[in-house]
Amino acid sequence: MGLLDDLAGKALTGFLGSNQNPLAHSVLEMIQNQPGGLSGMVQQFHQKGLSDVVSSWVSTGQNLPISADQITHVLGSQQVKDLAAKVGISPDQAGSQLSSLLPMIVDKLTPNGQVADSGGLLSAALSMLKPAAKP
Repeated sequence: MGLLDDLAGKALTGFLGSNQNPLAHSVLEMIQNQPGGLSGMVQQFHQKGLSDVVSSWVSTGQNLPISADQITHVLGSQQVKDLAAKVGISPDQAGSQLSSLLPMIVDKLTPNGQVADSGGLLSAALSMLKPAAKP
């Protein structure tokens, strides 16, 4: 992992609130496990008719908003339910939180305004969000 990935990972971790946000950690894992990673997830948004929205998250400009229903439409209700169960909240709460969290995560994972190979950045962010081992 390069210095740039390390710095970007630290910036992302600071932005997401360290290990205080289990949903953010779960979303990063979800993105990493998507077929095609971040690029694959962005493609899902394009295929579901939300190109303008997801493109705004990737670009360096302002992020367009997305609703919880639109998030569920793209990710699928089962994936939203799985994320909710993983962090102990209702699917409605997960959809609502994802509608504000996902644009920020995608924005931070694409600091240059384009989807690149963000594997190193995702790995760095995930490792920094993991709770520290207790002695």
